[in-house]
Amino acid sequence: MDGAIMQRVQVWKDGKYDDAAKQEIARLERENPVELADAFYRNLEFGTGGLRGIMGIGTNRINKYTVGMATQGFANYLIQTYPGGIIRVAIAHDSRNNSRQFAEITANVMAANGIKVFLFEALRPTPELSFAIRHLGCQGGVVCTASHNPKEYNGYKAYWNDGGQLVPPHDKNVIKEVEKIDSVDEVKWSGGEANITIVGKEVDAAYIDMVKSLSVYPEVITRQRDLKIVYTPIHGTGITMVPEVLQRFGFANVHVVEEQSKPDGNFPTVVYPNPEESEAMSIGLKKAKELDADILLGTDPDADRVGIAIKDKQGNWMLMNGNQTAVLAFNYIIEARKAKGIAQKNDFVVKTIVTTDMIDRIAADNNVKCYNVLTGFKWIAELIKEKEASENYIVGGEESYGLMIGNKLRDKDAVSAVALLCEMAAYEKDKGRSLYEKLIDLYVQYGYYKEHLISITKKGMNGQREIADMMDGYRNNPPVTINGSPVVHLLDYELRKGKNLQTGSEWDITLPISNVLQFILADGSKISARPSGTEPKIKFYFSVNTTIKSAAEFDSIQVHGELDKRIQGIISDMGLK
Repeated sequence: MDGAIMQRVQVWKDGKYDDAAKQEIARLERENPVELADAFYRNLEFGTGGLRGIMGIGTNRINKYTVGMATQGFANYLIQTYPGGIIRVAIAHDSRNNSRQFAEITANVMAANGIKVFLFEALRPTPELSFAIRHLGCQGGVVCTASHNPKEYNGYKAYWNDGGQLVPPHDKNVIKEVEKIDSVDEVKWSGGEANITIVGKEVDAAYIDMVKSLSVYPEVITRQRDLKIVYTPIHGTGITMVPEVLQRFGFANVHVVEEQSKPDGNFPTVVYPNPEESEAMSIGLKKAKELDADILLGTDPDADRVGIAIKDKQGNWMLMNGNQTAVLAFNYIIEARKAKGIAQKNDFVVKTIVTTDMIDRIAADNNVKCYNVLTGFKWIAELIKEKEASENYIVGGEESYGLMIGNKLRDKDAVSAVALLCEMAAYEKDKGRSLYEKLIDLYVQYGYYKEHLISITKKGMNGQREIADMMDGYRNNPPVTINGSPVVHLLDYELRKGKNLQTGSEWDITLPISNVLQFILADGSKISARPSGTEPKIKFYFSVNTTIKSAAEFDSIQVHGELDKRIQGIISDMGLK
C-alpha cells in the first residue's frame, strides 16, 4: 500500500476515533486492502455544493468524522463572516441510512461553536430546509442528503442566508476553511447543547401555507377535487409533506404507492431512487394503470426533484422528461398569471443553459423576461437575489426534473411542484382536455423541441485527461459543420466568450466561469458539452426542433423520426457512439 495512504490509516488507528472505526480498519487490513486503500487514498473533497460520497470509515468516505470536520470549517467561516452577532443555522436530513446521526453531529458541532441551531425533529424535504433558513432568519443551513444517489451514498449540502446553496465568494471561502481542519482534534464535538432548538410543526405549517399561496386556480380544484392522483415518495421525505399539501390544495382522490411510502434508506424497491429513471417509477405506473388515474407523480429521497407520467390521447401512459415538465409548468404560471390579472410588467423566469430553448420562446411570446444561468439551482437563487429589488421572479427550472415556483425559498422544490402540476392537470381536465393535449398545443404554437442526453465515462487513470483533451479539441478546433448543418455560434463559458464562426464577431458571456461549450447550428440544433469537475465523465446535451402545423401532424411517425434521426446524426458525426 502507498506510504501516504498507510500514514492516513495510521492516524486513524492512533487517533481519537471510536473502537468501531478501528475494528473496521483492522478487518479491511485482513480481508480487503484494496477497499481500505480506496477509503484512505485522499480526503473526501468538500466541493462548491458540500460533501457527497460513499458511507464508511476513512478520509474518502462520508462518516461522522468527515461530517464533523466539514461542519467545523463551515462554522469557522460563519463566525468570521458574522463577528460578534448571533449566528443561526437550520439543519435537516433525508431518509438515508445515517442521515439523522449526521444531522445531529452537524447540530452538535455548530452548537459547540456558539451557533444557535434549529434542528428538525425528524426527516424533512430539502426545500423545507431552504424555506426554514429564510423563515427563521438564519445565516446558514445544512441538509444531510445525497439526493437521488444509490443507497451506499450520503452527503452534506451547505446553504447561505438567502436559503440558496453556496455561491461565490462563500463557496470557495468555506472550502478553504474546511481544508484547514487537519485533525478531528480541531473539531468542537460537544458542549453547546443548550444552543439547539428542535423545530417541526411550526415550520411545517408556515411552509405549507407558503405552498398553498402558490395556487392560482383554487376554484378549478374545487370543481375537479376528484382528480385521480397517484403519488410515490420512493421511500423518501416527500411522504412527510406531499399528501398533506395535496389535501390542503383541495384534492380528495390521492393514492400513495404503498410499497414505496415508508421512508427507508435501503430503497428496497428500486435500484436508483430517482424519478428520472423509469424503473423507479414502474411501481407507481402500475398502480396508475390499475386505477386509471389522471396523473402519476414521484419525488426523490430529499423531495427536490419530481417526475410525472400522463396519458396520451389513446390512454397510453408516458413518462415525461424534465424539459417537457418544465415547459408545461413555465407556460402554466405565465398564462395563469395573465388570465388572473396578477401578472406584473417586471415578471421574470429563469432556466439553465442546458434546458430547452422552447421556454425562451414561450416567455418572449408573453413579454416575460427569461434569464439563462449555469447548471444548478444555486445560480437561479443567486440571480433572484441580484434582481429582487427591481424584478419579480415567478418560476425557474432545469431539465434534470427540478422546479422552483415562487420566491419564498431558494432551491428546487418537488413538494410545491407536485401540487402545481396536479392543479395544471385539474385545469386542463376542467376544460375537457389533458396535460398531454396541452403539451401538443404548445408544440404547434412554438415548435416541437426534442432533447436528448448522453453521459460518457472515460475509465482508468487517464480518464480525466482524455476528457480534457476532448474539450480542448472542440475549443481550439471547433467543427465547421455538424450533421451537415453549419455551426453558427460557439459559446465558451470557460473563456466567457461567444463567437460567430461565420463572421468572426465575438461577444462577452457574463455568466461565471464554467467548463461548458455550446454549438448552435444553422438548423436550430444546439449541442452542449459539460464535463464533470470531480469524475472522469462528460455529458452531452442535444436539442433539436421543427415546426408542426397541427396536433395530427405531431401524431405522425415521420415528425418523431426526423428529429430522432437528427439527434443520432449529430451523435454519429461527433464520434460520440
